[in-house]
Amino acid sequence: MGAWYEPPPPDWTVELPPGLKLLNSNQRPHPMVRAKLTRVLREAGQRAAAEAGIPHMERVYVICELRPSDRRRRDPGNWYPSAKAAVDGGLVDAGALDDDDHTRLIGPDMRLGEVVRGSQLVLHIWDIGGGARS
Repeated sequence: MGAWYEPPPPDWTVELPPGLKLLNSNQRPHPMVRAKLTRVLREAGQRAAAEAGIPHMERVYVICELRPSDRRRRDPGNWYPSAKAAVDGGLVDAGALDDDDHTRLIGPDMRLGEVVRGSQLVLHIWDIGGGARS
């Protein structure tokens, strides 16, 4: 069954490396463990955005695709903490956005993708700043 709405192709795609330990909102790690995982995800997002050559933008819409390691049912929204860290690193720390507040960022909206060995996060980014898209 296909999606009821297929968005236009993203302007940019940032793939974090497969196999990173991801944060899930159902977990309750020690704050120091959580901080370390968040830092790793931010740094991975920043590196991946730099490799993709993401330019500076005024406003963006982001879909974060969770590519799980198996076909079990899951709620992709539970991985929002990982998406937040990846956006902070991949867009803000990398210089693509000045900030990730509501005036510059819509999303990240979570989606479930295809199975990838080790699981993976992928940011799909649409530049929506400065006027109408053509």
